[in-house]
Amino acid sequence: MSSPSSSTSASPLRLLNPVRWPFGIQILAGLVVGIAAGFIARAWHVAWLASTLSQVGGIFVQLLKLAVPPLVFTAVLVSVAGLRHVTNAARLAGRTLLWFLGTSLIAVVVGIVLGLITNPGRGVNLSLSGAKAPDTQGGWTDFLTGIIPKGAVDAFTTNGSVLQLVFLGAVLGVAAVKLGEAAKPFLTLAESVLQLVQKALWWVIRLAPVGTAGLIGKAIASYGWNLLRPLATFTVAVYAGCLIVLVVVYPVLLRLVGGVSPLRFYSRAWPALELAFVSRSSVGTMPLTQRMTTERLGVPNEYASFAVPFGATTKMDGCAAVYPALAAIFVAQITGTHLGIRDYLLIAFVSVVGSAATAGLTGAIVMLTLTLSTLGLPLAGAGLLLAIDPILDMIRTATNVAGQMVVPVLVAKREGILDETAFTRKSASLDAPETMPGEVPAAA
Repeated sequence: MSSPSSSTSASPLRLLNPVRWPFGIQILAGLVVGIAAGFIARAWHVAWLASTLSQVGGIFVQLLKLAVPPLVFTAVLVSVAGLRHVTNAARLAGRTLLWFLGTSLIAVVVGIVLGLITNPGRGVNLSLSGAKAPDTQGGWTDFLTGIIPKGAVDAFTTNGSVLQLVFLGAVLGVAAVKLGEAAKPFLTLAESVLQLVQKALWWVIRLAPVGTAGLIGKAIASYGWNLLRPLATFTVAVYAGCLIVLVVVYPVLLRLVGGVSPLRFYSRAWPALELAFVSRSSVGTMPLTQRMTTERLGVPNEYASFAVPFGATTKMDGCAAVYPALAAIFVAQITGTHLGIRDYLLIAFVSVVGSAATAGLTGAIVMLTLTLSTLGLPLAGAGLLLAIDPILDMIRTATNVAGQMVVPVLVAKREGILDETAFTRKSASLDAPETMPGEVPAAA
C-alpha cells in the first residue's frame, strides 16, 4: 500500500517528466528550446546544430504533408455527405459561406488601411533585377482550370493540388447523397479511412513540440537581422495586421454577434492556434481545430464536420486577405507604381473571391501572384518576399485557423445550436482523447 509521502512525491516527479506536461506547455517548451538552439547555431556558427534543426523541422512538415491528400479528400466527402443529417443544412452552409466572405472582406480592409498607414515599401533599397518570380504562380485562368484534376489519381499526386481534392471530394459527396442507400458502403469506407488518417495524424501532432523546436530553431539560425532589416517594416506590418484581426476584429464579432467571451474563446482554442503557428499548415492542424471547435467551443459535431474542413481549405484571412493586400502595396511602392481606388477594390475582390486559391501549403504565394498579376505588378516582387515567408507564415496560419473556428461559433450561436456550457466545463485532456479529433459519426 502506498504511503502519503509517496503520493505527494509523485507530483514533483510528474513535473520533471516533459512527456506528462500539458500539450500546450510542451509546445511552449519546444519553442523555447528551438529559439535557444537557433541562437546558439547562428551566434557560434554551429553548422551541425543548424542542419539538425532543419532536418527535424523538415521531417515534421513532411509528415504533415503526407496526410494532406487522404485527409482533405475524405473529410470534404464525408462532411458534404453528412449534411443530409443536419437540419437546415442548406441554410447553415449558406451562412457559413457568407461569414467566410464577410470576415475575409474585413481582414483585407485591415491590410489595405495598414499598408496605407505604414507604407512598407517606401525607402526600401531593394531592386527587382535580382529577384526571381516564384515557381508557383497564380492566375485567374490557372485558378479556374486548376480546380478540375486531369485524372482522379492525379489529384492525389505531387501534380495535384488541395483545391482539386476539395472539388473531387465535394462532387463525390453530393453524388453519394443523390445515390442514397446504394452509396452507404462507400461512405462507410470513406469514414473509416478518414478516422484512420486522423488517428495517424494525431500521432504526428503529438510530435509537435519536437517539430516546433526544429522549425523555430531553423528560422532563428537562418534568418538574421541582415535579411530582415530591409523588410522590417513589411514584416511588422504583416504581424500587426494579423494581430489586429486576432485581437480586435474576431473578439468584436464574438462578443457582439456570438455573445461569447473572447477570452474564453481563445483560452479554449489555444492548442490549435499554437500548432498552427509552429506547423504553418491549416490543413495539418485541421483535426485539432475540429476537436477544439466541438469539444471546447460547443459547436455541434454534425455541423463542425462540414464547416472546419471547408474552412481549412478556403478560409484564409491571414494568407488570402491581410498578407496579399500589404504585399501588393509593398511591391507597388518599391516599383513606383501608383495604386488608385480601383486597384484597392480589385485587391479586395481578389482576396474575397479568390481565397480558395490559397488551399494547400503554398497558398499564400499563389494568392500573392494572383493579386499581383490582376493589378499588373511584376511577379518578381513576390520573389523578394520569399526569403522571409516562413517567418510571416507563422502568424498568417494562426490567423487562418482562428477564423476557421470563429465562424462556426458565430453561425452555431445565431442558429441556436451552440452548446455554451462547453465554454465553462472542464476540457478533456489532449493527452488522452476520448474520441478522435474531428471524428465524424457513421452515416445512418
